[in-house]
Amino acid sequence: MTFIEFKKLLLDAEITLPKFSKLIKVSEKNLQSYKKKGEVPNTIAVIAACFAEMKKSGMAYASVVEALELKAKTKKGAGFAKKKKSDASEEAEKTE
Repeated sequence: MTFIEFKKLLLDAEITLPKFSKLIKVSEKNLQSYKKKGEVPNTIAVIAACFAEMKKSGMAYASVVEALELKAKTKKGAGFAKKKKSDASEEAEKTE
C-alpha cells in the first residue's frame, strides 16, 4: 500500500497520524519514514484498513486497541549512557 493510500485510510478512520502512532505505540517518526519509502508495511496497512472499516461500521476501535495495553518498544544499547550525578561528582572529587 502506498503512503497516500494509507493517509486516506486514516482520514476514513477519522484519526490523525500523531494519534494513530500513539494508539498503536509506534513512533510518529517511524511512520513518517514510510512517506520517503513510498510504501507502508503490510501490518500497518492492515491496521489502518481495519480502523477505517470499524469507523464506517460505527465501532469504537480506539477502546478496543487501548484494552490491549500495548507497550512501546524502546531502543536498547544505542548511543552513550548518560552519567549519573553521583558518578560525575565522584569524578570531580578525584580530579581535585
